[in-house]
Amino acid sequence: MRDQATHARRTFLRHAGVLGAAASLTSLPSLTACGPESTVDLGGEGSDRTLTAVIGYGNDGSWDPTQTASAFAMAANNHIYEGLADTDPITRAPYPALATRLPADPDATTWRFTLRRGATFHDGKPVTADDVVFVFDRILDPGTPTLVQGFFASWLKEVRKVGTRTVDLVLRFPFPDGVARLTLAKIMPRHVFARPGAWDDAIRGLAVGSGPYRQTGHHPKSNTTFAAYDRYNGPRRPAFRRMNWLTIVDAASRVARISGVDAGAQISDNIPYANIPRLEQGGLSVGGGAGMNNLFLMFNTRHPPFDDVRVRQALHYAIDKREIVEVALRGHGRPASSFLDEANPAYRRARTVYDHDPQKAKALLRAAGVSGLRIDLLAVDVSWTVDCLPTIKSSWDAIGVPTTLSPQETTAVFTKMDQKQDYQVVAAVSNPNQFGLDADLIMHYNYGPGNLWTGYARWADHPVAKRLFEDMDAATREPDPGKKKAMIQDYLDVVAEQAVIYPVVHNELITAWDPHRLTGIRAQPYPGINVLTAKWA
Repeated sequence: MRDQATHARRTFLRHAGVLGAAASLTSLPSLTACGPESTVDLGGEGSDRTLTAVIGYGNDGSWDPTQTASAFAMAANNHIYEGLADTDPITRAPYPALATRLPADPDATTWRFTLRRGATFHDGKPVTADDVVFVFDRILDPGTPTLVQGFFASWLKEVRKVGTRTVDLVLRFPFPDGVARLTLAKIMPRHVFARPGAWDDAIRGLAVGSGPYRQTGHHPKSNTTFAAYDRYNGPRRPAFRRMNWLTIVDAASRVARISGVDAGAQISDNIPYANIPRLEQGGLSVGGGAGMNNLFLMFNTRHPPFDDVRVRQALHYAIDKREIVEVALRGHGRPASSFLDEANPAYRRARTVYDHDPQKAKALLRAAGVSGLRIDLLAVDVSWTVDCLPTIKSSWDAIGVPTTLSPQETTAVFTKMDQKQDYQVVAAVSNPNQFGLDADLIMHYNYGPGNLWTGYARWADHPVAKRLFEDMDAATREPDPGKKKAMIQDYLDVVAEQAVIYPVVHNELITAWDPHRLTGIRAQPYPGINVLTAKWA
């Protein structure tokens, strides 16, 4: 099992856009590979014209909905696939998608779902209960560790076929938060993905769903194209006949594509803060989404002196977070006052808040008996993160901890993590809001005995960690919402105090769009776009 889990972690990182991968898809069934020439507008007039979008993240990560954390692929999959229930991209309130209704009693331990009559996959085959069972069996199979398994296995026991279009979800205990998580279990056609090698094809870009848009072409590192699925009969009908999503990671090129009289796109995510005034002056609408997007520090707790909580705390107290917000983020962020962002329903200011206090930082280092410490800060090269690094360096230099900045491609950073290479401190970015808003989900994404991030920090065997994991599981099982919230807030205080994996700042993500061409756009607080409620102006 350990070998399987290790392989699964490496597969997830390699294909989720964390370790990066690029593959030619010309051999995949039902998928057309698009060359670079398809990155231009595909034509059409009036309501038949193509929606061109710019995504500031790569499209060469995994497209397997059970595995991916790729911003591009997750955003695209929300248009291609459906869950039994899906969630509004902003409020995250669940609504029936493939299912005809939500559970009448979310506190029940069996939820019965009937599939929408006439629902078909993009190859014309009907969606059946067998497809639902097929997907959930994969998610719940302990021998096939997947990313989304951690969002279901603790509370969902099994999924049973009741009829051709009816299934029962059998829960281990009442868990009403699970309704919103059903959007993470995208229903995939068994007749496509049960064949040998199909999951590898899914990783490389094969996507066949039942949603309002079907994938018509995919070229890693260039673009992915979509067309409205004419037989779609679900709740959010396609408003665009065709879509062309460009992957443009370079910020200047991304801004150029959406701005000016020759703008080739109508919407772009991941807009740099410095470009907001120029885009607004050019007539674009620019919106920010504040949420769990954050710059965090992760310490190697097997590398002294970072095994001492006082050292970790000292380095957090030393950072001038206000300067980061004002200079690097241009006001579009807040210093972290909890692991959760302040808009989260479970937020409470933590018992330990790392306000800028250089004297306290020095005192903690003295109490820990640390002197002569020098740090090589390994960091991902995400543009806004790189802008934050000089303030971290100057803050640590100021308390007598000379710091060298080592920003590298995200691929390189997490290859070192996966290979268990030695390191001191990592600065990276995270946004679990792409999976959901509930605090239980967010915290289990970041902390747990078999969790990817906890493994990187090499902390899972610490006595405090073991107690934390027990408290987290107890909160998951707590049926009373008020008590659950209090239990979560209490263990969040432990997470803050220990500062093993902990945010420095939470920041806004910026989306820009042409309001003369598009309506119904809402800036979301996690990477990517969602145009299921948008239409031509």
